[in-house]
Amino acid sequence: MIYVGIDDTDIVGSPGTNQLARAIVRRLGTIAAGSIVCRHQLFFDPRVPYTSGNGSASIQLPRGADVPRAQLLDTIRSVMGEWFVEGSDPGLALATDTCAEMNAFAQRARSEVVSQADARAVADRARCHLEGLGGTNQGIIGALSAVALAAGGDDGRVVHVDTWPWPDAMVARQTVQSIRERGIAEILTDSGQPFDGDAVDVGKHLRPNWRGGRMVLFVEPSPDDPSVWRACRIK
Repeated sequence: MIYVGIDDTDIVGSPGTNQLARAIVRRLGTIAAGSIVCRHQLFFDPRVPYTSGNGSASIQLPRGADVPRAQLLDTIRSVMGEWFVEGSDPGLALATDTCAEMNAFAQRARSEVVSQADARAVADRARCHLEGLGGTNQGIIGALSAVALAAGGDDGRVVHVDTWPWPDAMVARQTVQSIRERGIAEILTDSGQPFDGDAVDVGKHLRPNWRGGRMVLFVEPSPDDPSVWRACRIK
């Protein structure tokens, strides 16, 4: 498995990081078979520069090792270069696994201000590829964090899977069967109990959580109608 992390790739009004991740997957073609794209929430604070919400993106590539590492990086850089906009500060990370120090850094990035120097030092010791691709290169912090969080298997919201169409017509109220057919391993209530209903309002998009190395959808009763269950945004 190859894990790719990208961050700080956009500005207000430009296509977001999730869209760039999908573009990278499309460019990779067969190398992206089985890929999963997740959004990871980092520290949301005025001291941290961000476009909207301070989220970074990871791409899991089960077949990423089918091509030489340099070729894979060149392809990803090429797409990121084509999407670059002035004012953005993109970062790129790539690794085959995580380690205790990377995990600790990612958890810090979720709850406090961390520096580029910290990110580079951690990546160097962990032998994780990390580079800035423009602007201040501030995106290396989120990119490194995304790799560690995705590889840890217990963080993020899934925004795209290789087998899902895009644009995706799975919106609003959906049957549990159709949701499970998308590869959702479990549907749990907001209290952690198995959901025994037959339908869920998934909202504008199906966005399961990445938990235990699989996709889990958390649901809660709608405040307007407790008989209607809806997907939780964050669990």
